[in-house]
Amino acid sequence: MALQVFDYHNDIRNVFVSPQIRSRFLRMEPGTVADRHSHDLGHEIFLILEGKARFEISGEVAVLEPGQMCVARIDEPHQVSVIGDEAMTMYLSVTPHIQPTHTRRGDEGERLPIRFMASSAYDQEESRIPIDEEIDNFVELAESAASIAKTAAEEARMAGARLSRALGSRSTDGTDRQREIMWFGLYRTFDKLFEMADQWNKLAPRTGTTG
Repeated sequence: MALQVFDYHNDIRNVFVSPQIRSRFLRMEPGTVADRHSHDLGHEIFLILEGKARFEISGEVAVLEPGQMCVARIDEPHQVSVIGDEAMTMYLSVTPHIQPTHTRRGDEGERLPIRFMASSAYDQEESRIPIDEEIDNFVELAESAASIAKTAAEEARMAGARLSRALGSRSTDGTDRQREIMWFGLYRTFDKLFEMADQWNKLAPRTGTTG
């Protein structure tokens, strides 16, 4: 794929969306207050480019100016408000990006019903694959992920035992190989899980209410 360059002066949208990460430029007008919410699986990073914003994250408050950033970690309720008379522009990213991406929060931080978003909310086209095929694809990927994880666990058990024995005897013979075995099991598992998550992000918005 060709190298893409994005400019926050022009690209006020989601600029890259994958199960691993969603990143975008966002512009908010003076007086705007976003809904309080959290992310069940994702950390969210905010970097202010223009203007000022008030962030409330897990009950703590800070005002950020251009060049400053903050992080809302997994399951931390957060809310952003624009401060002053100038519009605020920021870069944000959520990682991983897996539906439902937003869990709304009440004034006391209590969890409200989860919210699945339409693909268009993330500047993505809705899948045109028949829904039954989408479901079958997801189930197949879930079964494949389970099989890969089981194999990885068995390999890790054997490699881990060999690694423990070698390290216990203060020997480094073969330790690199055992570490590689454990790593490739982890790699294959994550690779398949992200493939499964990509399919889930296509399927979920089509199977119920979004908003």
